[in-house]
Amino acid sequence: MLAVRQRPSSSRRLAGLAGVVALHAGAIYALANGLGHCAVEILRAPLETKIVAELIKPVPPPPPKVEQPPPPPKVVKPPPPAYVPPPKLRPQAPPPPTAITATTDVVPTAPPPPAAIVAPSAEPVREVVKVPPALDQNRACKPPQYPPAARRASESGAVVLKFLIDSDGSVMESVVDATSGFERLDEAARQALALCRFKPGTVDGRPERSWARIRYVWKLQ
Repeated sequence: MLAVRQRPSSSRRLAGLAGVVALHAGAIYALANGLGHCAVEILRAPLETKIVAELIKPVPPPPPKVEQPPPPPKVVKPPPPAYVPPPKLRPQAPPPPTAITATTDVVPTAPPPPAAIVAPSAEPVREVVKVPPALDQNRACKPPQYPPAARRASESGAVVLKFLIDSDGSVMESVVDATSGFERLDEAARQALALCRFKPGTVDGRPERSWARIRYVWKLQ
């Protein structure tokens, strides 16, 4: 007996189609709302960019130019001297042989004896005789007068005077060699004795200018 295939009813097919349509519509909605939002979220994250400033390295300045010293001047060498050939030397003739002359033998004579050396005789040493000048007793000589002030003051003492006597016996200069202690007595004696005449000093009997030394004593009586 053949089995009879039963066809589904039209209501059941419509219900199936409606379910399929509803399933597709849900899928499309889900894709439009949920999955689409996630996709946008996922796509937004990588699109965020960060601007990073590029580090620009400063360009170093060029190195300073080092001035090179000027090149040394070129020394121009003088040209070598021209070659001058040496003069040609002519061979000299040998000198002629010396002539041989006859000589006579000379007998040397004995030298004369040396002359005797005679020592000079020593001259006797003569002493020089000097005579100092002195007062001329043959001529009047006024003695010094006592100064009144020195007499009143009871001044006394000895004074030594020096006189330069010329060759004619005149006094050329007078000085006090040793004082009496009182200037009035020294000056009075010097002025009075300078007016006297002297015998000039002599050297071997000849008059000569020389110094005379006189001591005069002032004494109250």
